[in-house]
Amino acid sequence: MDMTRLHALFDGLPRHGVGSDAATQEALRRLRAHGLPDDPAVLDIGCGPGRQTMILGRVTGGRVTAIDTHPPSVAETQRKIAEAGLGRRMQAERRSMTELDVYGEGRFDLLWAEGSIFIIGFDDGLRRWRPLLRPGGLVGVSELTWLAAHPPAEAAAFWAERYPAMRGTDANRRAAEQAGYAVLDTITLPPAAWWTDYLTPLERRVAEMRDRHRLDPEWDALLNATQAEIDLYRRCGASYGYVFYLLRRQG
Repeated sequence: MDMTRLHALFDGLPRHGVGSDAATQEALRRLRAHGLPDDPAVLDIGCGPGRQTMILGRVTGGRVTAIDTHPPSVAETQRKIAEAGLGRRMQAERRSMTELDVYGEGRFDLLWAEGSIFIIGFDDGLRRWRPLLRPGGLVGVSELTWLAAHPPAEAAAFWAERYPAMRGTDANRRAAEQAGYAVLDTITLPPAAWWTDYLTPLERRVAEMRDRHRLDPEWDALLNATQAEIDLYRRCGASYGYVFYLLRRQG
């Protein structure tokens, strides 16, 4: 995949993945009911342009570190932090989610990953990140999940190619437990979390890029693949979605 073109497609959009301010806030509300402390140390893994990062900072009142590997996303998140006057307790860093040992064990009260854990895999991510949490520390992670036991054939074929590790909610709950967590709650994100700040702006960007990069076969392939994913959700979105898994470190 040409990452330069992919980044150009997404840079400047409000979100780089499925989510909503309301879903982030609801997940945090439920974690607060499960003992999220005041002034928590928070790690936002795969922060993108920082939409949820700012909610984490404002809602928790804690010390938030946001990481991403894409420099423009890190810069955008840091800009938002500075404009909000929150630089004393929030920061954005360029760092891979596979290289988090630098923070040391037991550093964080809350790990957050909206739509990003797929990069290294749900199971592997939860195992790798667990030592970063203090005993009893909490996790909010959203993952693409089958919602139907028997999804439409075209959806099953599409995701078998794009994300073969995709599973149902019960299987992900078991995987989290095997990785050393208690599953406190799950939240299935509504269709608005797909459309409002993600797919609708992305579809407009696809149309813009088609006009800008006519007769470029590599752009054409990327834009066709992106539009196919958008169209699939229109037809089959009831069979899959993003689910927030709210977890507590055991042991």
